[in-house]
Amino acid sequence: MRRAAAAYSTSLSELTVFSEAAVSSNSPQCPRRPHAARPEQPGQSGTAAEVRVELPQDSRPPPPSALVPTVPSTFTTRAKEVGMRLEDSVSNSVSACDEAHSLLKLTGSEHGFLDHADRPQGEGSPKPADSGAGCGPQAWKSKEEEEEEPGVVVYADDQNHADGAAGSYDLVKYLRQHICSTLGSVIEEEMEKCVSEQSRGEEPGYDTVVQCVFARVQDSAQYRDMMHSLKGVLTAVVGRMSSRLEEAARSPERQRKAHREKGSRHCPDSLSDSDSSFGRSYKFCPGKLQLLADQLDPRQPREVRREALQVLCSAPPSDILGCENWAVLCERLTAALSDPDPVFSDRILKFYAQTFVLLPLHMTKEIYTSLAKYLELYFLSRENHVTTVSAGVDVTNPKVTRLLQKVRLLSEYQKEVPSFWIRHPEKYMEEIVESTLSLLSVEHAPSRLVSAQTLDPICLFALVDPKAVWFKKWTHAHYSRTTVLRLLEKKYKSLVAAAVQQCIQYLELCETVKAGLILGQSNHCGEKQKTLYYSGQEVQYIYFIHSLCLLGRLLIYTQGRKLFPVKLKNRNDSVSLTDLLVLFTQLIYYSPSRPDTTPDVCSEDYSPASVVTGVLQILCDQECAIQCLYSSTVISALLQPIRNLTNGSEAAPDCSETTLVHVAGVLARIASVEEGLAVLLHGGNMSSCREDSPTGAHVIARFTKKLLDEEIPVFAGSALLPAVQGAFVSVCCQMCGTCEGLQALLPYGLHKAVAQAWRKTSLPSERIPTPGLGSHPVSSVSQGSQNTVAWEENLLDDLLNFAATPKGLLLLQRTGVINECVTFMSNQYARNLQVSRRKEVDYGVLATQVASTAAGAAMLRDSGFVRALVAGLWSSLECGGDDARVTYPGPTPVEPIDRRCQKSFLALVSLLSSAAVYELLGHRDLPSRAEYSLREVPTSVTDIIDRLIILDSEAKIHSLFNYEQSHIFGLRLLSVVCCDLDALLLLEAQYQVSRVLLRAQEENRSETSGSHRDFIIDGLSVERNHVLVRMNVIGGPSERTLPPRVLEKGENPYPWPMFSCYPLPHCYLSKAMRNCYVKQGADLSELLSCLTVSEKQAEWAEDCRRQLCTAMKAEGAGLSGGALGELLEEFVLHVTEIPSECYFPSVEYTATDADVRSDSLSSMWELGVKLTVRYGQFLGLLKDGAESDLTLLLKHCERFLKQQQTPVKSPLLCLQGAYAGHDWFVSSLFLMLSGDREKTLRFLLRFSRLLASAFLWLPRLHLSPCGRALQATARETCSCGDTSASDADRKPPVSYSRAHTAVFDLKVSPLPSCLPSFPPSYLPADTVESGIHPAYFCGTHCTETLLKTEVPLVFSAFRMSGFAPSQICLQWVTQCFWNYLDWIEICHYIATCVLLGPDYQVYICIAVFKHLQPEILQHTQAQDLQVFLKEEALRGFRVSDHLEYMETLEHNYRPALLRAMRGICVQAS
Repeated sequence: MRRAAAAYSTSLSELTVFSEAAVSSNSPQCPRRPHAARPEQPGQSGTAAEVRVELPQDSRPPPPSALVPTVPSTFTTRAKEVGMRLEDSVSNSVSACDEAHSLLKLTGSEHGFLDHADRPQGEGSPKPADSGAGCGPQAWKSKEEEEEEPGVVVYADDQNHADGAAGSYDLVKYLRQHICSTLGSVIEEEMEKCVSEQSRGEEPGYDTVVQCVFARVQDSAQYRDMMHSLKGVLTAVVGRMSSRLEEAARSPERQRKAHREKGSRHCPDSLSDSDSSFGRSYKFCPGKLQLLADQLDPRQPREVRREALQVLCSAPPSDILGCENWAVLCERLTAALSDPDPVFSDRILKFYAQTFVLLPLHMTKEIYTSLAKYLELYFLSRENHVTTVSAGVDVTNPKVTRLLQKVRLLSEYQKEVPSFWIRHPEKYMEEIVESTLSLLSVEHAPSRLVSAQTLDPICLFALVDPKAVWFKKWTHAHYSRTTVLRLLEKKYKSLVAAAVQQCIQYLELCETVKAGLILGQSNHCGEKQKTLYYSGQEVQYIYFIHSLCLLGRLLIYTQGRKLFPVKLKNRNDSVSLTDLLVLFTQLIYYSPSRPDTTPDVCSEDYSPASVVTGVLQILCDQECAIQCLYSSTVISALLQPIRNLTNGSEAAPDCSETTLVHVAGVLARIASVEEGLAVLLHGGNMSSCREDSPTGAHVIARFTKKLLDEEIPVFAGSALLPAVQGAFVSVCCQMCGTCEGLQALLPYGLHKAVAQAWRKTSLPSERIPTPGLGSHPVSSVSQGSQNTVAWEENLLDDLLNFAATPKGLLLLQRTGVINECVTFMSNQYARNLQVSRRKEVDYGVLATQVASTAAGAAMLRDSGFVRALVAGLWSSLECGGDDARVTYPGPTPVEPIDRRCQKSFLALVSLLSSAAVYELLGHRDLPSRAEYSLREVPTSVTDIIDRLIILDSEAKIHSLFNYEQSHIFGLRLLSVVCCDLDALLLLEAQYQVSRVLLRAQEENRSETSGSHRDFIIDGLSVERNHVLVRMNVIGGPSERTLPPRVLEKGENPYPWPMFSCYPLPHCYLSKAMRNCYVKQGADLSELLSCLTVSEKQAEWAEDCRRQLCTAMKAEGAGLSGGALGELLEEFVLHVTEIPSECYFPSVEYTATDADVRSDSLSSMWELGVKLTVRYGQFLGLLKDGAESDLTLLLKHCERFLKQQQTPVKSPLLCLQGAYAGHDWFVSSLFLMLSGDREKTLRFLLRFSRLLASAFLWLPRLHLSPCGRALQATARETCSCGDTSASDADRKPPVSYSRAHTAVFDLKVSPLPSCLPSFPPSYLPADTVESGIHPAYFCGTHCTETLLKTEVPLVFSAFRMSGFAPSQICLQWVTQCFWNYLDWIEICHYIATCVLLGPDYQVYICIAVFKHLQPEILQHTQAQDLQVFLKEEALRGFRVSDHLEYMETLEHNYRPALLRAMRGICVQAS
């Protein structure tokens, strides 16, 4: 059939076929009208044939105006859309029809149905010049005749038509007209029906109407009749054509003439195989294929060889490759590739290309290997006179063009074959790989002169694939990567050596020759570019880029790195892996950033610096970077030019600003990885790193500081200086976004330098004119002004990195630009943009850190961040998603906090810390109104409490679309917020939340028989019951029982009693824990008897510490709270007599009870007193009258602390008066000392001199600024000459590893040992004005630093959750672990921190995180880590169980932690 189809194209007769079926179901069947054949006209080609299908006269497509009446534009647009969809549906159905498929195959893939009136002039008609040897009938009729006899013409002309898609276009065009004439009225009718049905409701959606009309038309009877008639027409046409084709195939003379006049015409080998009449297959017999092989012999005449090649190309490739004579034929084809006649080479390459597309791998493999072998022999043969590299590559040269075509064909196949060779035996893939590597490894004898080097195959492959994409795809999967790397190691290692050699040669040229002469003269290249000429220097450069990409891919894999070291020719030493990476770093500096003489690869992406930067950045993300890239040698080579520029010397001959930007990009990627950051901070080999040599981080910071100060003379006045500054500032700020990086770079004051640079930039940016109404923003603002604004935003973005750590947040607030930074972050959040460009710091971590302070919470409110967060929450909760209108309602959520609200809920939980709650809610009344609009959206946290939590009116309830779900959401939020006891006291004092919830419970009772009323158990009542118990019962995991939020199975689904008034049911208090703390624990006399009496107070204190550790570790020998309280009193009495142990000055306090009795406490403190007394009475530690004693004690403490406080002018609520929260440390001591007010006050007066009081007793440093004169006097008075911190260690000096101490090394002068006797009088003034407590910027900062080292999985979990460990740690220590630990563990916590040192507060937090690691990882996956840490108690945690671990932490980190804690009162430089 294929040969018949080919012979058919030479037929000289014209065939007219009449349609035997009606075309339209609504038109009567018309009789056939005969059509006489016209005689052939002179000058017409005899290779054209026409098949004409006559259609009924009344089935002509009517004019466009008759199809669709005049209707509005929307109606017309929808009708057109329905028509297009019907067209696609019919086209797909017809294309799947065997008759249509066979028709297009027989008439040629480039021709099909065509209506004469719509064919463009000259598109299908033969031209006079295209005449064949004979004369045939006229192929086209005149315009008048076509109008008389419309129809469908199937035109077959292989010589004049080359567009393979024309057939499909003509068929679709005919179908479009047919659809319009047949279904136009149906579409219009259904459109009117659909619109009228929906006219009573809203305006129907565009897609809704179109889909409805399309479905109805497709199900109509007219549509089915049309499809049936179309199939009949196609069947008739195919039948007529097949008979003519068989007649043409039986004529040998016509067949030979067709081979001569047609080109390399061939038909695809797959025809219809089911219901069609063309289900037959034609194959070449072995004898015929052998005959073709003999005819292709080079000794045969040219005409014979051409004819044989044409017959071969017209046959199916599967028949040829599957024949047993393929081996002989393959040799003939390979020999024909070298024929000087380009026709032979072009037709064979087309045959190869068709084979690659149509046949499976086991067949295409033969073609590929034969072509690769031919090229290999071609380059090895001396007869071919392969050109040299110096001569360049002239693409217009026919010989070069044919060679590049062969290379390009192989290259394209290389990129495609990895996608399917895994489905075939491995030997096929190995043959392809080995033939490729064998070809690329071909090289001629090396010459001394570069200009005499012969052009190798890999140079041509580099021209068509400069970035070695084929090698990237081949090594991507393990299946092929193993084979490629194994062959490279065993047989073709020279390919790797040649790539390394190219990099070395290029570097040598860069070092010896100027950048402008590396790639040749630009004038010469400019003349040749018009003729697509690649000079020898350009070919070498492209080969060098190809080698760079290939080597960069090798370094990623283990087997690839094992190929090194590589032995090079003409060199004695080998090139190791480290040498190669050092070579890469040198290429960044010594190579020009933008080559000027590469016509096709002159973009920045192909510059050496850009390519090497990409290679190194990819390598940074791999595990192998630790072994090869993160070494002192490589980092030193990367930073050496930066050192030179810092010292004032020349970095490199061609070290430009663009080069430094690339270097900064590599350093930024290194700093984003934990191992890379450690190398920059501590050096590649910390054990062998010299102490006096600065690490990479210090080199970068020093260079960045000079860049910001514009002290680098090389870049003076450069237009690209801001780009270089921004790149290196980003690297430094990225390192400062970590605790250890901030500690290392703190001496350079980068936060001040960057803030100053922002101020300089913001001044001119403020003068940028605002674009007027109707003006184009680009035209109204100059490009320089836009760059200034971008530079300003980049600086704010970099400064935001400081907010990722507690101490960094304090430094950022001291710069005075934190308002602008938070505003920038809020704008980015509102626009859903990323905050940090290079570091994975999201809004969660930054917002959590900022919201942990009062000033940060106020800035989030003023910048609009809280407003946007609340609006997003309300949109998800009440308004639903902002998706497009759908035809069916969405599912109703079952959980009160579904996936739509989960993100907003967690963000709000992270925002509402204790400081944020007081700043956002303090002294603010609820906006209770008599009426609420349904469209009114809350804008603040106060509105959320008013609309979702305190629903005390019908107006609030009716304003909610989803009352129950929204109210439960508010109660869940209240439950989390009330876990912070200070927030609980504020809500109770201002809004009486418990009273509102109790009233709601009372209203939720049903009337029963008599006076008894039962509570209605529903979702709201169960949630309210849980919140009421949580708010009114204080205790650890073993001391209180919280009712569940879910119902149980069985007859009694909720056995927990509900209540609507006080007191609470006793079932929520643990019976086993009542009065147990009074009897528990060893006697104090037994503990103190173990202490040896010593004349030296220091020895006694050390002995007391050891005995405490021994008693806590003893199995079953627990210490009661009372015993620990007496031990604390005795310890503090002795230790305050040691000057070196005291940190704060001794303040005389002489107030009596009568003096303070008239003082008043805030409502929050009064509620805290009641809460403390109720808890103490439950524990059996307090008696009646304890409430007045505790109140008097708190008044004494407030009077005592006021002696050191100084009023501060600040808009922050927390700085306007007394300490905002309750004094939980004093309350805890009051319970430990059994409610003895006088004993507790004496203890606090002595304890206030110790450093531990700054971190345990948080009100101790409230509003306590230092006097600078006193600080200077204290330093001048110090005459000991000691420059080290006071040694408070209870153990002999030990050698601490540098890895542990370096993360806290401040590189500043520590406090002298005698300085605590002359203290600097509390905190610096700017620290006090910031409102940030030392427990946050020092204590939790140290906790985050140790957490990253000791429990890295937990630290990563916090980062993934967008939550900061510092916030939960601050909440724990602020309320002394109340509600998180049992009372005895709280006593152990306080005793441990007082006796063993304030650094144990950090160790206990680390131990808690380590204890919770499994639960933290589990809740991170569940995406509710914030809720878990705030709501759940620390079950199973005992301080004594983790004491040994904490002693290990003390051994590793105590000197660094105590140095940081003692530095809280030092004014930062």
